[in-house]
Amino acid sequence: MDLESRGVPSGFVASEEFVDAAAAQGKSLGISPLNVFVAHPIQDRTNEEMAKLAEDSIEAVTALICGKK
Repeated sequence: MDLESRGVPSGFVASEEFVDAAAAQGKSLGISPLNVFVAHPIQDRTNEEMAKLAEDSIEAVTALICGKK
C-alpha cells in the first residue's frame, strides 16, 4: 500500500487458495489492496498451462496495474 499512498497503482496476484487469507491480512492491516486471483494450484502446471493462465488473466492484471479494477 506504500506505492498506492504515493499515487502508484498497485496490487497483487495470487491463486484462489489465498482469497480468505488475503482478506484476513487486509482487514488486520486496515487496507483493501486491488487483487487478481488465478486458478489454483500453480506449482504443478506445465509451461503451456501457465501461459494459458496468464493469457486468461491479462486483462484483469492490466486493469490492476492501471488502477482501473
